[in-house]
Amino acid sequence: MSQQGSAGNVIAAIASFFFPGLGQLVQGRIIAALLFCIITLVGYAMWWLIFPAIIGAIAHLWCIIDAAKYRAN
Repeated sequence: MSQQGSAGNVIAAIASFFFPGLGQLVQGRIIAALLFCIITLVGYAMWWLIFPAIIGAIAHLWCIIDAAKYRAN
């Protein structure tokens, strides 16, 4: 059972830093990984529109924090 701040969560957070959703995938949370990946990449892909780019950046940051704070039940 992983606890907040465990080595597994640190690795997941680092993975999510480099590619959104990868940390959640490492933790076995496929739906969360897909949602974070899609929302973040679509936001970044629409960089020429300011609002979606900000949403992408916020989603990416949320993805990293979520991977770091995840606690398995």
